[in-house]
Amino acid sequence: MFGWKKKQAVPVVVEIPSPVPGTLVALEQVPDDAFAAKMMGEGIAIQPTEGKVIAPFDGKVVHLMEKSKHAVMLEHESGAQILIHVGMNTVSLKGEGFTAHVKTGDVITRGQLLLEFDIALIEQAGYPVITPVIVPNGQVCVKQVEVAASQSDPAQAVIIIQC
Repeated sequence: MFGWKKKQAVPVVVEIPSPVPGTLVALEQVPDDAFAAKMMGEGIAIQPTEGKVIAPFDGKVVHLMEKSKHAVMLEHESGAQILIHVGMNTVSLKGEGFTAHVKTGDVITRGQLLLEFDIALIEQAGYPVITPVIVPNGQVCVKQVEVAASQSDPAQAVIIIQC
């Protein structure tokens, strides 16, 4: 009536580099059906070469598995969340071989050390150390997720989230 138009929200694109140093592996190759079949969400997997999880963006720690320290959920300022899950069935280690440098609710900055883990200990215990990095399904703000080659290192990938 008055010629006012409802403003459309400008889409936000979030590029998330690998938070774990290592070799890129297709999510379908993770030896766990929930991750491999993408039942939990889209993403990548990393075969770690170093036992470190580094913050891929500024944001906050939404949830750290306090007792086992094997997984952490992060939230970008856009509201998009990612799950970094170190190894398969590593919850069984009950925190042995893991050191958390953050806790639930902490504000984080890109490049900050979040977790350390002992690759040799995990493998000696008989667990794969492959680490899925996923965008969990069901997030209201997430419109699309894709995996693309990194501009700075074509051997690596980034997760691109459109909110």
